[in-house]
Amino acid sequence: MVQRGVRKNTIDILKTKLIFRLRFYFTIYRMKRFFLKWIDRYRTAKLKYRISIPVMLILSIWYIFCLPSPLFDVPYSTVVSDRHEELLGARIADDQQWRFPTVDSVPEKYKTCLIEFEDQYFRYHWGINPGSILRAVKQNFSEKRIVSGASTITMQTIRLARKENRTFGEKFLEMIMATRLEFSYSKDEIINLYASHAPMGGNVVGIEAASWRYFGHQSSTLSWAEAATLAVLPNSPAMMHFGRNRSKLLSKRNNLLKKLYEREILDKTDYELALAEPLPFEPYALPQIAPHLVTKIYKEQGGKQIRTTIDKQRQLLIENILSRWNAEFAQNEIKNIAAIVIDVEKNEVIAYCGNVHFDKSISANQVDILQSPRSTGSILKPFLYCAMMDNGQLLPNQLLADIPININGFTPKNFSLNYDGAVPASEALARSLNIPFVTSLRKYGVTKFYNLLRDAGMTTLSRSPDNYGLSLILGGAEGKLWDISQMYAHMAQSLNDYNREQSYWKRKPVSYIYDEDNDKTEEHITDPLFKAGAIWLTLDALTNLNRPEEIDWRSIPSIQKIAWKTGTSFGFRDGWAVGVNPKYTVGVWVGNSDGEGRPGLTGARTAGMVMFDIFNALPSSKWFTAPIRDLVKTEVCRESGFLTGVNCPESSKDTLWVTKKALEAPVCSYHIKVNVSEDFKYRVYEDCAGGRGIVQTSWFVLPASWEWFYKEHHPSYRSLPPFSPECQADDNTKVMEFIYPVNNAVVSIPKQLDGTQGRIIFELAHRNPQSKVFWHLDEDYIGETQNFHKKELSPLKGNHRLTVVDEAGNSVSIRFIVK
Repeated sequence: MVQRGVRKNTIDILKTKLIFRLRFYFTIYRMKRFFLKWIDRYRTAKLKYRISIPVMLILSIWYIFCLPSPLFDVPYSTVVSDRHEELLGARIADDQQWRFPTVDSVPEKYKTCLIEFEDQYFRYHWGINPGSILRAVKQNFSEKRIVSGASTITMQTIRLARKENRTFGEKFLEMIMATRLEFSYSKDEIINLYASHAPMGGNVVGIEAASWRYFGHQSSTLSWAEAATLAVLPNSPAMMHFGRNRSKLLSKRNNLLKKLYEREILDKTDYELALAEPLPFEPYALPQIAPHLVTKIYKEQGGKQIRTTIDKQRQLLIENILSRWNAEFAQNEIKNIAAIVIDVEKNEVIAYCGNVHFDKSISANQVDILQSPRSTGSILKPFLYCAMMDNGQLLPNQLLADIPININGFTPKNFSLNYDGAVPASEALARSLNIPFVTSLRKYGVTKFYNLLRDAGMTTLSRSPDNYGLSLILGGAEGKLWDISQMYAHMAQSLNDYNREQSYWKRKPVSYIYDEDNDKTEEHITDPLFKAGAIWLTLDALTNLNRPEEIDWRSIPSIQKIAWKTGTSFGFRDGWAVGVNPKYTVGVWVGNSDGEGRPGLTGARTAGMVMFDIFNALPSSKWFTAPIRDLVKTEVCRESGFLTGVNCPESSKDTLWVTKKALEAPVCSYHIKVNVSEDFKYRVYEDCAGGRGIVQTSWFVLPASWEWFYKEHHPSYRSLPPFSPECQADDNTKVMEFIYPVNNAVVSIPKQLDGTQGRIIFELAHRNPQSKVFWHLDEDYIGETQNFHKKELSPLKGNHRLTVVDEAGNSVSIRFIVK
């Protein structure tokens, strides 16, 4: 039974296929016979039919394709709005017309007024109104002049698109194309096209541009009087305008309002209020909010309507803050300020201030500083700190050298011109000391750091790494506030994502174009620029900067925690400040667009003050959660900041969070085991202690050149005591060390104002300053020093050797080259 059923189904399927094929072939056969018969009739038809058929075919094809695409081939203004679609600003179209891009919808008030005034049967005809045509013909013949054109709104839309002279032939074409337009567009779309391209007087075209120019607001909020005015204005925009024939324009508007009232579209109250509204006397200026961003969009994608991520109210608030500070800084001839606010969570710009007072031509105010390369000063130091922390090359409190250095003729100095000898890395970052970061960059590698900055988003590194050299960390490179603010924002984003147990978001450029699906993008990257632990340690160190208002923010709970860094370029030309919290990144630049430097123009005292003022105007945020899974607790030496070594005493051990890679870092080498007398005045050995006794202890010892400066800032630091006179032993620690210059240094000696040869000051550190030191240059004895070991010399050009010997017979030599 089952086999019979299967066989029956197979037969039914075959029958169906056969019937389908027979029907298909029969249809082809019928079509073939029809066309052959039509061609045969065409051959035997009369000449007039043989001509008319192709003509009709051509006309049909023309009718189908008679509408151009696009219908309006005209340039448009660039219109920029904020995230809530409120107008920020606009730039005029290339033909010098204020013509906003075609609107998507027209206010109902305007539609009602337009249809009532221009074409009451617009909703019912197919592009032409036969009744209006007959009426127009009758009126024109009776008056023996054209008094009525019978144009519908659809025909007027075609006329606006074609821009041809009005002739009877052109009118006929308009009528045909109007019917075609009705087949291609809905009634509402046709009204949108008309409203967007209707002349509104002067160089104003379209309802949206007219609403802003004549009434100072968007078309969606038009009153009945305003809508009626714009409905009658295109009827004769050259004859009647707000500046001339105002009475005629007012009369037309009021007549239209009266018709609306008589037709009960308006009630008595609305009608009387509309009549009472006066006409504007002159056009309004368009808004100038975020003008530098509007100009940027105009240059990049002009002629479009662009919705940005800017928050208009916050933008206005921050522009006011910048204007207030600009008035204060102007007293010191500091004329320009730029700022950017980035929403860290959304990766969007919410405020873009390229400069202040865009409408003024003084002081290069139209220069967009956000996109202008400027000397970076110290603003890049956190990225080196974070990179070395990430690689395990640096611990938060690890001591870094802070002494005068000369590296192949490059002699950087701290901003304060003072030296600490040695300073913890986190403190060096917070105080923005130059020497520790130059030596750190030398250790990390200039080329490696150069590539890291480019990967982070810095677009202005146009020269080779060798060309920048070690000055790269001190402002030797130029950067844009736009790029650098993004780089800080991406650090905060990576930390936020890690704490939310999400994958790291792909580092996309910060957006200023609004995208509703922006937060739904699921592009990820498995290898972020920095790990979360290194970022957290870096940002935590940046919270320790002394704020410009000279208050301790930790003592006031209501003050929010902010990681921030400043920068000051050489010559006091650029002041930078960038601040970060989990919600916002704020970047500020202060200076002169033309590069003029001013005394007192420092990042902390100018840009830093503006930055904190902006943060105070933004919603506060909690601080980042520590990424515990990406950190480890370990013991470090309190004095040196290195991992504890075998000689570190228990009293000097601290527990600290560090990156996992930091566990591979070197251990402390600054604690050494020494034998001292019981009164700690002398170093001794077992065979020479005598009656002094002997105590073994761990002693914190810095290099002699570090110690020279370190003791001035750390009174509790104790130098190694001298050996007891009874002990004859070699001292493995360096007794003397040159502070300046370092070995193999290249130095230059400038000439004095009177043309004589200048001098170099050579400086030496001795653990026992009271010792006499004897100086020798090459083979010549040049003198001795005591207490303060400095010598002023004027060596000739070439290679030299400087040797010093103290009265105990200890000696040290260096070689240097005079250019």
